[in-house]
Amino acid sequence: MESNTTNRKQILVVDDELSILRLLTFILSADYDLVIKKSGIEAISWLEEGNDPNLIISDLMMPYFDGSTLIRNLKISGLYRDTPVILLSGAEDLEDKVKNMPFKIDSYLEKPFNPAILKSKIAQLIN
Repeated sequence: MESNTTNRKQILVVDDELSILRLLTFILSADYDLVIKKSGIEAISWLEEGNDPNLIISDLMMPYFDGSTLIRNLKISGLYRDTPVILLSGAEDLEDKVKNMPFKIDSYLEKPFNPAILKSKIAQLIN
């Protein structure tokens, strides 16, 4: 029996680190349709084309247009207010940063992260 890929959930992944993008692709592409963007600017452009992912995974610290700015703009726009967000970051004080954000972050993980925990968080948010 063939799997029906049209019912697969779509995840927008935004990170400027190639190694993280490769890792996320490796652990998630069997179960989800991934859209990979290397910056917040690329992600906003893709979303402005009318795309609507089921989940956004974003690095917090990226040059020029970081994950916090990306998510703030999406939540303020209202269009993506209900789209679940998982932030990834190597910042040691990630928990404090997430708590102080003026918008909702559904989940966060510090890099390096456990792939099984990430998959579990995704399943809780969109399945």
